Amino acid sequence: MDRLRAMQVFVEVVDRGSLTAAAEALELSRAMASRHLEALEQWLGARLLQRSTRRLSLTDAGLQALGSCRQMVELAEETRQAAGEHLRSVQGRLRITASSSFAQIHLAQAVAAFLQLHPLTQIEVMALEHTVNLVEERIDLALRISNQLDPQLIARRLSWCRSVVCAAPSYLARQGRPEAPAELARHACLGHARFGRDEWRLRRGEEELVIALPEVRLRANETTVLQQAVLAGAGIALLPTYLVGPALARDELVRLLPDYEPERLGLHAVYTSRRHQPLLLRTFVDFLAQRFDLEWPYWDQLPPESALT
Repeated sequence: MDRLRAMQVFVEVVDRGSLTAAAEALELSRAMASRHLEALEQWLGARLLQRSTRRLSLTDAGLQALGSCRQMVELAEETRQAAGEHLRSVQGRLRITASSSFAQIHLAQAVAAFLQLHPLTQIEVMALEHTVNLVEERIDLALRISNQLDPQLIARRLSWCRSVVCAAPSYLARQGRPEAPAELARHACLGHARFGRDEWRLRRGEEELVIALPEVRLRANETTVLQQAVLAGAGIALLPTYLVGPALARDELVRLLPDYEPERLGLHAVYTSRRHQPLLLRTFVDFLAQRFDLEWPYWDQLPPESALT
């Protein structure tokens, strides 16, 4: 038995949800794919999948074996690619997804610069405010801002996403400026519709606070909508510095509670082990990592008087 091929079949079946789809992707007959899967189960001495007429599901043994099989398949592919990479140019097509605000403000510029460096490449950007299934939507790369990622996906942290509590001078002139987190209770706070709980996590030294917001009268599922509402004086919001950095530098927004740092989230490149353009994907992720910087992305590198902690 070609054990590596059998592991490829197993991983593809899990990713695509059916034996038929996996066989098509690997250019095998369904019968041959089934034989590979059965041979792998015999070699491991355990059933990996529960089969029914409607669906396939992982057994406990299959769940345990999946991670190791992915690593073996990826290592084999990376070894094959590395052996011939010096003879290849970066080319092909990438399909990428990111949040609307980050795609518009930062990803679009990065893509433009990358395309100039690599004229044989094509990139399609899907700006979305919801998390999509990378396999079902044929996404090669997702940029996700989160500290909780799907463990079945591969993730590489590119940088940090920091946030600030902020408001417009016009709002503060009317309602006053909160000097402590507890004072937020008497203010109009704006919320993000994607998050189920109206609370902000703030840290000062070793002290960590979870601030329950008062009644939220304005919510939006897109961060730039909240930014525009804050600029218009609608209230106080927790917004990412990649979005509001310029407005803070121009004093169009005021940072509040500067002694309290909101929870920072990782900016990750996320992808599956099924990579249609391995060299292109790896080159683009490396490009983003260098462009954004692992610890201090360029949007946080403000003049000293405006620097964010």
